[in-house]
Amino acid sequence: MTPFIAVLIPFIGAVALGLAARNDRLRDTIAFITPLPLFLVVIWLAAKRLSSGDAMTQTLIEIMPGLDITLAIQPLGLTFALLASTLYIVATPYALGYMKTGGYGNLARFMACYAIALGAAMGIAFSENLLTLYLFYEILSVSTYPLVAHTGTDKARSGARTYLALLLVTSVGLMLPAMIWIWQATGTLSFTAGGIMADRVGPVGGAFALVILLYGIGKAALMPFHRWLPAAMVAPTPVSALLHAVAVVKAGVFSVLTVVLYIFGLDYLLTLATQPLMLYVAVFTMLAASLVAMHQDNLKSRLAYSTVSQLAYIVTGALLATELSAIGGGMHMLMHGFGKITLFFCAGAIYVTHGINTVSGMDGLAKRMPLTMLAFFIGALCVIGLPPTGGFWSKWYLVSGAYSAGHYAVVAAFMLSTLLNIAYLLPPVMRAFLRPPADDSPEHHRVAEAPALCLVPLMITAAGTLVLFVLADSAFKLLSLGVP
Repeated sequence: MTPFIAVLIPFIGAVALGLAARNDRLRDTIAFITPLPLFLVVIWLAAKRLSSGDAMTQTLIEIMPGLDITLAIQPLGLTFALLASTLYIVATPYALGYMKTGGYGNLARFMACYAIALGAAMGIAFSENLLTLYLFYEILSVSTYPLVAHTGTDKARSGARTYLALLLVTSVGLMLPAMIWIWQATGTLSFTAGGIMADRVGPVGGAFALVILLYGIGKAALMPFHRWLPAAMVAPTPVSALLHAVAVVKAGVFSVLTVVLYIFGLDYLLTLATQPLMLYVAVFTMLAASLVAMHQDNLKSRLAYSTVSQLAYIVTGALLATELSAIGGGMHMLMHGFGKITLFFCAGAIYVTHGINTVSGMDGLAKRMPLTMLAFFIGALCVIGLPPTGGFWSKWYLVSGAYSAGHYAVVAAFMLSTLLNIAYLLPPVMRAFLRPPADDSPEHHRVAEAPALCLVPLMITAAGTLVLFVLADSAFKLLSLGVP
């Protein structure tokens, strides 16, 4: 068992799905099966890494000395891989149930691109250096374009073009040049405890590199390069769940954490003149996106801007440059993944069952969908950061890290943002549970949940946020191994 096996399994699944395109039963079987060996391999790799401490480094292609495509197992990447492989298991049946109920076509192509995206996420998680991460980062961008444009409407194509254009402009125009310059300056791109730039790159060059790399990692959605994320909401809801919880945005914040910890290093980061600037750009993004979310009546748009804000929590945790805040950022990557996928699963279940896609249309909805709205409430608590969900602990460590570093303005921003989270996530719950339906006919009081393939996954992920409240210490210890 090697990291390459974990990367390869989803790609093999994608090929098999393409070959089975004309056989619906075989296609669905392959789609259901593919996540299982991936999950088992990641669990085996995690057990091996924790028991032996061996990173299991595996070079796939050596371009020249100091420049190669290499995989390795490190604690932060392992956390991302565990998150993605676990959620892939529940996202697959949800996607099939939603797409079939909604009458969507081309399911083989859809599920194949879904699998490729997860394979790319595994490649990012197990990257040993910045070049390997960049390669899989671009594969992830390109493979998710057909998912965003899946319906084929003019609106979907326009949104998909915005999505891909912004991600490619930032990665090719900013991330790639920064990566080339760092390699020329240091002679390596390998992720190294304490970073590779100290004593090799001066403070001026490092300051510029920090700005260029953070904006070059467009998937982290720092303002003003965040528009791709709301634009992608034209996609079917399973794609939104994939983008926001399993692969794309988590790849972005994982990349930011990795670059900060292993390319710059926390001590070197604090010497850079642009560190405070980028820290407050992240804080501004966190607050501004929350304010925008409050004014979105479309439920998916509200959740999209919520994601922009929550990603900024993680970037802020990295830029605070303390061990506690970096661990808190890694934990929030995990906790937000479960909380946000639950919210998007619920939004999709509501739409595909009752055609409701606005907050104002959710009055009395809990009478018809009590389980779905209960799951939505639990997911909202996780994103807000309230017990008994795992989101409480990640935000606790983020706030503690900011306080220990003396950044009291950032502590205040975290508190204010949490209040704004309540302001935009609890109104849908309150309308569903406390208001009467707009139409008081008997059918609006009859329970009508989504099909089981949609309902069961959202209940599982909601329960997962509660389980993570108990297992937060294990996540903390794992991430502690990867924060130098």
